[in-house]
Formats: sequence, C-alpha cells, structure tokens
Amino acid sequence: MPSRNPIVDDVTVDNTMEPVAALKSIVGHLEHGGEAREGQADMVRRIDAAVKSNRHLVVQAGTGTGKSLAYLVPLVLSGRRTVIATATKALQDQLAKKDLPFVAAHLDTDFAYAVLKGRSNYLCLQRVRELQNTEQIQLGLDDVCPTVREEIRKLTSWAGVTETGDNAELDWMPTPKAWQMVSISAEECPGATRCPMGEPCFAESARRHAAAADIIVVNTHLYGMHLASGGVVLPEHEVVVFDEAHQLEDTISDTAGVSLGPGRFLALSRTLRQVLADEALVAEVAGGGTQLMNAIAPFEGRRLAHPLPDAIADALMAIRARIDRAQDALRSITSDVGDTAQRKLRAQKAATTVMADIDAAMAGAQGTVSWVEGPAHNPHLAVAPINVAPVLAAGVWEQRTAILTSATVPSGLAARVGLPPNRTDQIDVGSPFDYSTNGLLYCARHLPEPRHANFEAQMHDELEALIRAAGGRTLSLFTSWKAMDAALIAMRERLPFPILGQRDLPKTTLIQTFAASEETCLFATAGLFQGIDVPGSTLALVTIDKLPFPRPDDPLLEARRDAAGPDAFRLIDLPRAATLLAQAAGRLIRTSTDRGVVAVFDRRLSTARYAQDLVNSLPPMKRTRHRSDVEAFLAAPQPS
Repeated sequence: MPSRNPIVDDVTVDNTMEPVAALKSIVGHLEHGGEAREGQADMVRRIDAAVKSNRHLVVQAGTGTGKSLAYLVPLVLSGRRTVIATATKALQDQLAKKDLPFVAAHLDTDFAYAVLKGRSNYLCLQRVRELQNTEQIQLGLDDVCPTVREEIRKLTSWAGVTETGDNAELDWMPTPKAWQMVSISAEECPGATRCPMGEPCFAESARRHAAAADIIVVNTHLYGMHLASGGVVLPEHEVVVFDEAHQLEDTISDTAGVSLGPGRFLALSRTLRQVLADEALVAEVAGGGTQLMNAIAPFEGRRLAHPLPDAIADALMAIRARIDRAQDALRSITSDVGDTAQRKLRAQKAATTVMADIDAAMAGAQGTVSWVEGPAHNPHLAVAPINVAPVLAAGVWEQRTAILTSATVPSGLAARVGLPPNRTDQIDVGSPFDYSTNGLLYCARHLPEPRHANFEAQMHDELEALIRAAGGRTLSLFTSWKAMDAALIAMRERLPFPILGQRDLPKTTLIQTFAASEETCLFATAGLFQGIDVPGSTLALVTIDKLPFPRPDDPLLEARRDAAGPDAFRLIDLPRAATLLAQAAGRLIRTSTDRGVVAVFDRRLSTARYAQDLVNSLPPMKRTRHRSDVEAFLAAPQPS
C-alpha cells in the first residue's frame, strides 16, 4: 500500500532477510494460523535497519498489521536491551501474557523478558506487616468501614501466597481505599536499603527481574516518570518502543509537570497520622487541601500568570509552612528501628515530595504553563511544560534508538516531540484490510452546522434512521456528555433496540455486554474513541456527532497555540482532531471480514477548507453524502 505520509529516508535499508524469515516462521503458529502480511514484513525490515543504523523510526501501522510481532521479532533478534512503553496497562499485560510468551515459544532465540509497573501497583510487605502487628486505631483504620476492613484482611492473606504482589493477579477488584492501605506510592517509599522488607519487596523484585531482562515492558506513564527522575526508575537500555505513540506528547507533559489538589494533602495527612501524635498539626495539613481549593476555585479552567495570584500564592505558602512544621515534628521522633521508623521515613519522603511540588508551582519555570483544572468540587493546580521536546531529546533521542508506532500517527508528531530530522525516518505500512470494499464513509452534509439551533433534532432523526438500517449494531460516539445524554433519551424512546450508555456499567463489562448481542447499541463519549475492540457482525455502524476538535479554552493547548503563532490551527488543533477521528473510525473494521459504515454528522467534513486533511487521516473507504447509499450498503448481504 502506498504511504500517505512522507518518508523521510536517506538511509539504505539493510537487505538481510533474517528477521523477516523469522517472522514468517512463527506466524503460522498463531491461534488461527496465518501468514506474514506485507506491511508487517515491511515494518520488521525497517525496524531492523533502524536499530542497526541507530536511527529513530516513526511507523504508522494500520489496524490488522500485527505491529506487536513486527517490533518484537527484530528487537529480540537484535540482542539490544529494549524497553517497550505502552499506552495502557491492558496493552502491557497483553504483551506480557500473550505476545512475548508466543515469541519466546516459537522464535529460536533465547531471551528474557519482564514487566515493570509503578510501585503503587504492587502490594507493600512492610505495610502488610504493620497492619498485622499494630493496633488498627494507630494505623487510621478506626474510620474504615467493615467492607473495606474485610478487603484488607483478604489482601494481607494474599500477601502470603502471591509470587509477584501485582494487583493484576487478583481475580477481584479491591476498593481504592483497601488497596491504598496495603500499597505504597513512589512519593512515600524510602527505598529498599532503608526498609526492613526491602529484600523480599515485590516492587524491588520486579525491578531486579527487569534489570536482568532483554525486553522490559512498561507503560508510557512510568517511562515519563523515569525521565522526570533523571533516569533512575528503569534499567539502562539501548532501544525504546513507544506503542500507541499518538499519546506520547500528552503523557510526557503530564509526568513532567506538577498537580496539586485536595487529595495530595489529604493523603499526606493520612501518612503523617500513622506516626505523629499531634492531631492538630495533622488536621492543619489535611485542611490545606480545602484552603488551596478555595483559593483556586475562582480560576477554574483558566491559565495563571506568574507570579501566581496572591490568593493562590498565600495559600501555598501557608500550606508549605504547615508541612515544614510537620517535618520538624518528624525529625524529633528518635526511634530508628521497627515499624515506627518506617512510618517516619515514609512520612518524611511524602512531605518532601509535596513541598518540592509546591516550590515548583510557585516558581513557574520558563517554558511551563500553570492553570486550574478538574471539576468544581475537586479542582487542581496544574503546571506542565509547553513543549516536551527538550525533555525527550535529553532523556531519549540523544541516548538511544527510538521506535514510535501507532495505527494513527498525527501529522507533525515527530517535530512536536523533538525527534532530530537528520536521524529520523517515517513510514506508513498501511493495513491489510480491504477498506475500499468493506467500509463506507458517510458525511451527512445536508445537516445544519453543529452550532445551529436545529442541529441536535435533525441529527437525532439521522441517527434513528441509520440505527434502524443497521438493525442496532451501532457504536455512537459523542464529543460531550450532554450530547450523549440527549441522544440516549431520544433514541431509547424511538428505537426497539437495547441501548447502553457509557455510565451504565464498568468499561470492561460494558464492552462485553455490547459485544454479546447483535442488536445492542452503545452510546459513549471521547473515552471510547479508542481502546474498544468489537470484531464481527455485532458492530456494523460507527456514528460520530461532531468533529472532535479540542476545547478552544484548554489552558495547555492555549499556551501551545500562542507558541505556534499563526500556524496554531494547522499544528495544534487539526492533528488532534484528525487523530481522534481516525481512532473513532478505527473501531469499525477489526478483522478482514468486518464490514460497515462510519457516519459523521458534522457537515464540515465535506465543506471546510481543511476537510481533505481530515479525510486523508481516515482509512481509504468509499465515500458518500447520501443516506440511501448507507442504507443499501447495510442491507447488502454479508460476503461469504
């Protein structure tokens, strides 16, 4: 398939076929058999060449390419220690439990692999020991409900039988409160050398396994924490793969920044309460959350200038003074043995981390933007870098080879994350699916503009007609909760098909319920524009109410627009909308036999000056502006 992206390529691709031959030798062992696809083999060749020539590579690999195997095979054969950073823990677990064991079983090369997660994902043996040895009231369990106490009891029992302490092992989901009581965050942990349970520690065991592995699987958030820490979280490595790379910029921005809200101070107060007898001082620290919330609430959703407004600066200084007093109280505790010493160390580490974040928020370093985000009942003061390129350049591009891959690579991604042009190649290996035969893209051009007063009513009429034509089997995606709720009410009154709303069930159960019934429809917001995989005849229609442009008042994007100047729309807004639109459209065809329609109710996809840029980001489906074409396509018999 020809590339839709420019290929920046002045390096000769190594002609060795060893990695491709290896790929071809193992794909026949897949559950349903198979052959190496053209795009998959091309991806293998290019990654092999990139690693050997120490060049960075950006790969757009459409749905069905088999990109996990396409990067695992050449990287295992390269012998280079590699970190694979995934966008989600679910993908991390898939690599660890399915893809890597498959490669290990069928590729004639010995290698070791390991999974490493953030510390709070592992049960803390020291916390468990304290729960078993200390009075409940001293640990703050006096205000814990009986259900949570029972969960804590089950978790402490599990500590004696689990080999990894990873909460992904559990076949039940503990409440956040229960898990917090038996785990520890990186902000609190004093480190293995200062903890009596440092040797058997599950998190430390995971780090040791990672240090001895050839392939280390993490999530991108943890990789961002590695960069923010100056490179001390992960073992040394020669290659890094960023899977679902379209999320890289936002994830690194989050981890390189600071977030201060009521929850931070409440959590710190709980840690202090486990070791300090001064309840008044502990209460003052907890009350700092309310003080900060009251100070930042009037600025909700707004960028903040520096120096910070007086009300916010005064609140931060007052809270810092309280934490400083708590630190003095901690230093006065003389016990240096036993559980008390460990609770003291945890409290000191947590307090120091929060104080450092307060200092960073107050400083407002050059190249950062500060703003207030979150719901009115729980606002946060956020600080983030406007440009993540320097962080990635220093921590990644200048030190190791990077492979960035996604089904949808936003235009301009390489430049925005600072990849050096003279060492970076970019390719599109396409998709093996026959979109031109099996897919239809419909733009309802006859509908009014989304801002028009009649848009919602006419869009509902269009939605009803299409769902009827599809016989249910619809994923309807909306750019706001308000639009989704209005459509839910209207369609449940008009249609005979079961309709699920995103709030009805937990995400995993929601998708399973939708996939289990052909007539069922699912209405959801931007959270399900990606990460939902429903192959087969259960899904024949994906509808999108409006083009998913980012909010114009998003403070971080405002700052990036200011930096981009007159090209802001082209460089900031359009790539984000195109990526989300492509991700949403990508929910439709998940296998070679899937068939269906992507319907967009926003006429701008056909009429706007930038429409072609958006259409080019989508799979190469046939296009129409006529509902009758959609109805005929959906009514046509499924090819055998």
